[in-house]
Amino acid sequence: MTGTRGYECSPWQLLWRGLDLKGLTQTESTFALSNGHIGLRATLEEAEPRGRPGTYLNGFYEEHPLPYAEAGYGYPEAGQTVVNVTDGKIIRLLVEDEPLDLRYGHTTAHHRVLDFRSGTLRRETEWTSPTGRRVRVRSERLVSFSQRAVVAIRYEVEPLDGEMQLVAQSDLLTNEPIEAETGDPRVAAALEAPLHCEYMTAADYGAVLIHRTSRSDLRMAAAMDHEIGAPNGTGLRTDIAVEDDLARLTVAVNVAEGGKLQLTKYLGYGWSAQRSIPALRSQVDAALAGARQTGWEGLLAEQRQFLDDFWTSADVELEGDPELQQALRFALFHVLQAGARGESRAIPGKGLTGPGYDGHAFWDSETFVAQALTYTLPGAAGDALRWRHSTLDKARSRAQQLGLRGSAFPWRSINGDECSAYWPAGTAAFHVNADIADAVARYLAATGDTEFERDHGTELLAETARLWVSLGHHDPHGGFRIDGVTGPDEYSAIVDNNVYTNLMAQRNLFEAAASCNRQPDVAARLSVTEHEIKAWLAAARAMLVPYDDLLDVHPQSERFTEHARWNFQATPASAYPLLLHFPYFDLYRKQVVKQADLVLAMHLRGDAFTDEEKRRNFAYYEALTVRDSSLSAATQAVLAAECGHSDLAYDYLAEAALVDLRDVHGNVRNGLHIASLAGAWIALVAGFGGMRDHDGELSFRPRLPRDLDFIAFHVCFRQARFRVEVRKDEVTYTLTDGGPVSLRHYGDTVTLVAEPVTLPLPEPPDLPRPAQPEGRAPQRRRPRPGTGAAAAAAAPASVAQGTVTGAEDGRVSGR
Repeated sequence: MTGTRGYECSPWQLLWRGLDLKGLTQTESTFALSNGHIGLRATLEEAEPRGRPGTYLNGFYEEHPLPYAEAGYGYPEAGQTVVNVTDGKIIRLLVEDEPLDLRYGHTTAHHRVLDFRSGTLRRETEWTSPTGRRVRVRSERLVSFSQRAVVAIRYEVEPLDGEMQLVAQSDLLTNEPIEAETGDPRVAAALEAPLHCEYMTAADYGAVLIHRTSRSDLRMAAAMDHEIGAPNGTGLRTDIAVEDDLARLTVAVNVAEGGKLQLTKYLGYGWSAQRSIPALRSQVDAALAGARQTGWEGLLAEQRQFLDDFWTSADVELEGDPELQQALRFALFHVLQAGARGESRAIPGKGLTGPGYDGHAFWDSETFVAQALTYTLPGAAGDALRWRHSTLDKARSRAQQLGLRGSAFPWRSINGDECSAYWPAGTAAFHVNADIADAVARYLAATGDTEFERDHGTELLAETARLWVSLGHHDPHGGFRIDGVTGPDEYSAIVDNNVYTNLMAQRNLFEAAASCNRQPDVAARLSVTEHEIKAWLAAARAMLVPYDDLLDVHPQSERFTEHARWNFQATPASAYPLLLHFPYFDLYRKQVVKQADLVLAMHLRGDAFTDEEKRRNFAYYEALTVRDSSLSAATQAVLAAECGHSDLAYDYLAEAALVDLRDVHGNVRNGLHIASLAGAWIALVAGFGGMRDHDGELSFRPRLPRDLDFIAFHVCFRQARFRVEVRKDEVTYTLTDGGPVSLRHYGDTVTLVAEPVTLPLPEPPDLPRPAQPEGRAPQRRRPRPGTGAAAAAAAPASVAQGTVTGAEDGRVSGR
């Protein structure tokens, strides 16, 4: 079946048949495996040919000085960059003394399969050496969801032309040479051989390497062990060797035709900022002992069981678009991989699929990824918020440095310290506080997790609320103002009364007051007084939300609609993204929007807008939004669906879901866009499912685009699971586990118990499609009416009419 960029279309897997050497960096990202703690880019076992090798441990980084042309008070001093740690994937193969390298000889067959149900990456290759010796290589690898520190690889070689000598070299390799893609020599220097050996040992079939970073002073350990099988093999010989940056097991055997060499490799990884060398060695030794005791087949079974349970809670189905079905499951699988076992660590913007954004986590971890996880894998959402709580002391210190109360969470970080050198988009983006509070409130409403609230939630809500009262002020003319901030749209900076920021801060203040009232003893421990709660409520009730009476729309921020409009007609496609071709001062003073901002407010704080305001606002900002960020399409899909533009919503949904499979922003080589992939789930569930979670209550207003006949999705809510099936004229809600559950359907209360509930859907509106900036409309997912549907499935879903090259310049990211 035809697919996307060489991927074959299949509902439960991603398959690439054939060898595309130029596309290796892209497929190394899309085929990456992770469990949220360990991440492996999908380089071939033989290590070459390769695009960009990468093995990552969540939270493991190196520091480097941040560059400033002119110093300023409060500027962050150190940057943080994820480190490519010890690579244990490598299994080199020599066939009769010739290295298996797909650039030489002849590859008669080659394919790779990322299986969303087994959680493994499989590969099969038939290769003829330059001297004509043929072998078949099969491999399968997994990063275990059940055993957090474990990776396992099964590698098999079969001779196809009679008996031959096979030699396999299984490595642990540290300080892999990689060409750094950075314009900052400080970063390049920090990443050139960043790990220094502290300990090495090898015996039998196993080895351990322990290394430490120079500046961040973090220690990591990698260990390997093997099981070797060689049916119909003779003369088996093994050798183990170790040095500072390399441990190698060499296996040599003569294998007859019909036999095979089978190597099962177990890897254990761990890191710490505090633990000793013996403690880390014990940790990885124990991980390997557990892996060996479980065995290869046992690890496969555990992986399948974990994923069976996940898909029961999270699967999405649709009829009428097989490519989009595949893309949505691909998206959910990678969102799961990014957050499943991160536990006390952040969810980086790229997950653990590549070095993009230096491995940093941003506000979209809460706003997009945690939102999707809250209703599909709520435990992972709770873990992500526990990481934020663990960084509270750093956030408090940052607020004090800025002369503010409470906590100021970073715009980009690995360990909780702000490491954005561009303060207008970093330090001034205080909405991060409200985004975290929004995720906390959503998680509490969806789970009823009182223990989390007492241990983490109330403090997060209170500390973020304190910031707003010290950052804003009551205007003598009425209203509570928050001036000099940057909202989600990075093409507007240092503005007054950004509507998104103000409305999200308002919710933050209300939720903090409610949580402190629910947990008075926790509030007392935090020194929250009744007077302080009253101040929060007064600020929330007086929050200023600008409105342009002349245009009858909300300005994105105060006076935004008075700015000159960007000249889109005079801007060629080659000039996008704008941040790489125009000065910021020009962007900041014009009406041009990088990514959904006011539109995002209408999703997350939709209770603050009327339906008519949403329609007018959406049409106004559609004409200004260029989507130079991958965060935008999903939110535009949600509001397009709500405002009655279902076909446009469908286009945006496809753009969000296919952002990496089509390499829409031209930077998949650096890793996947995890927030956009989470946004694809949000676009389907909140867009066409119409799900909203205002005031702790779930409500639904489903409607389908005309080219889809059916969608279904699952939701976890209050220790229950239910399924929503949407057809053209009706929706069915079915409780699948736990319950009962109450929800609202188009304003009416519905209680789900044993029997499914089927309800009619109103006739969808037929509204004119709003205009986008010149050349920035999303690619039509289907041809216009009357042009025929035959070619529809092959239509690309790119960001616009032409692919846009993204930016990762270390300042404002083209997310």
